[in-house]
Amino acid sequence: MAGTASHPLLPTTAVTAAYSGCGGDPPSGRRAVGFVSILFASLSILGIASILSAGGEVLSPGKTTAMEADRDGSARVHQMAPWEPISRGLIAGVSEKTSGAGTTYNAGYRGGFPWTNDMLQWQRTGFHFQPKRNWMNDPNAPVFYKGWYHLFYQYNRGGAIWGNITWGHAASRDLIHWRHLPLAMLPDQWYDSNGVWTGSATVLPNGNLIILYTGSTNTTSQVQNLAVPADPSDPLLINWKKHDANPVLLPPPSVLPHDFRDPTTAWSDPSDPSSFLLAIGSKLDDRHSGVAYVYATEDFLSYRLLPGVLRAVEGTGMWECVDFFPVSVGGQIGLDTSEKAGERVKHVLKASLDDDRHDYYGIGTYYAAENKWVPDDAEMDVGIGLRYDWGKFYAAKTFYDRQKRRRVLWGWVGETDSERADVSKGWASLMSIPRTILLDSKTGSNLLTWPVDEVNFLRTRSYQFSSVSLSPGSIVPLNIPVMAQIDIEAEFQVEHAAVESALGADVGYNCSTSGGAAARGMLGPFGLLVLADKELREQTATYFYISRAADYVLQTHFCQDESRSSGASDIVKRVVGHTVPVLNGEMLSVRILVDHSIVESFAQGGRSAITSRVYPTKAFNSAKIFLFNNATSVSVKARSVRIWEMDSSFSRNLEANIQPLKQI
Repeated sequence: MAGTASHPLLPTTAVTAAYSGCGGDPPSGRRAVGFVSILFASLSILGIASILSAGGEVLSPGKTTAMEADRDGSARVHQMAPWEPISRGLIAGVSEKTSGAGTTYNAGYRGGFPWTNDMLQWQRTGFHFQPKRNWMNDPNAPVFYKGWYHLFYQYNRGGAIWGNITWGHAASRDLIHWRHLPLAMLPDQWYDSNGVWTGSATVLPNGNLIILYTGSTNTTSQVQNLAVPADPSDPLLINWKKHDANPVLLPPPSVLPHDFRDPTTAWSDPSDPSSFLLAIGSKLDDRHSGVAYVYATEDFLSYRLLPGVLRAVEGTGMWECVDFFPVSVGGQIGLDTSEKAGERVKHVLKASLDDDRHDYYGIGTYYAAENKWVPDDAEMDVGIGLRYDWGKFYAAKTFYDRQKRRRVLWGWVGETDSERADVSKGWASLMSIPRTILLDSKTGSNLLTWPVDEVNFLRTRSYQFSSVSLSPGSIVPLNIPVMAQIDIEAEFQVEHAAVESALGADVGYNCSTSGGAAARGMLGPFGLLVLADKELREQTATYFYISRAADYVLQTHFCQDESRSSGASDIVKRVVGHTVPVLNGEMLSVRILVDHSIVESFAQGGRSAITSRVYPTKAFNSAKIFLFNNATSVSVKARSVRIWEMDSSFSRNLEANIQPLKQI
């Protein structure tokens, strides 16, 4: 039963954010670290080491422990001397922490929220991919091979903060239930001794699998390396062999040695079937332009830099984790990476911007003979227009799933709490839910990203609400049990007459600079509150906000407000989002996946997505859901709200399903 409550939404607070790196490299503006900054950072790191263990217990001075994982995944305790830093990150010029919560909370006994073990344990997700312990960042080389989905990832086997980067590895039959496997690659050669960084997998026409990855050398130069399965017949790809010819590709003379990384999946050269092409991200310092270079190779050992560049965009800075792939204009199925450009095929170019730590993409036409990609809309070029996700989502990578003829997107979702809390709980970061990715056939100007169908198999008990009226200023609690693993689908209908009369309403509205869900306007905000305690002291709001100009043009904004998601102060809390296309006759629709400390929201069938990390202090064991309408001049009807409880993805014994597989 839904009941209306009269209490208003609480005021919001604004908190700014800072970000950290993809592939392990430092943000461009922070490579030169002064002596004072290094000294302060070092003392901060040592402060953590001297007071916290992996379990968050206070230790005696001069002694600390950290949980480590051997290559076989077994745990051991490493005794650390008081002078031994937990990570090399800050001293190496790399930002270790993605949250921007501040070093104040990382330096000692004082500062930061007094998290309890129950709170920290609750934050671990139930159906998102994450290692059993320690730090994780970029998804690497996702691939479907001999009946198994494989995900590799950047991993610190020595602790819950950035450093000592290896490749973690896991395999799955369904992209949801994962088997953790031994580490795939260690930084054990001169060409990757400072980190086995981001790379991609390519399945060759003969079925062979190769991986190209960036290694940070013993002098911190970035070079590209080749690795192949030690036993290609092993569907689990347990062992990997680095090629004797490594490094196979060095930075060109025009590129700084630390600005050359993250090779893409290779595609067949349309003019020469015996040759393959791949792109690598970099930047041009003269105009701070992000750029993607393309190389041709026949054997993945020798390479030829093609004339010109695939694309360069001024002012966007270093392009990391570049991805390049075709999409069908019809939008029904995914396409193999080697699909040729044509009347019914567009190409997507995506880059992760080192400057602002967001993933941007553009849709355009690939002219292979000219080694050139041109966006359909120059105002939506890479780095200045569209994004996969308007929240905490970075270093994304796609792969083509031959089994289901779909393209699947992975994204790294970092923490937004303090590093001190990460060390206490013993882990940091997770992956987004894998998402299918298609060209929107209705608009033709944006992608659709949507949770893979397999997520639905985790749905258990459901709750249905229909035709719930939301008058201006109302909040309606939904009568369901306390849940922290849920899948919500909802549709909203706005009072037509009120919209028609609201000329000039909030024409300058912007999710990020607004007052969030508490700021009342004529036509919004309205939506759902999740992970809320019953007094609404803590809540995460996912909502729509409509503006209408004097020329009758409507704009619909899709936003997520984290500002009241937690009572803790050592957390980044923002309001994020953007406009979302809504076509005539469409109702406003949203899907929200809530999994303890992550909220992933999708509007209008995936035209826009927002991911937030949240850390409730009051609602962590009493999370409720509310509908709300904080508009001043329009009534809203929640036409349909359906909520599913979600099972945990580790509830099934994957080990029992490992059988000899047929070649695919």
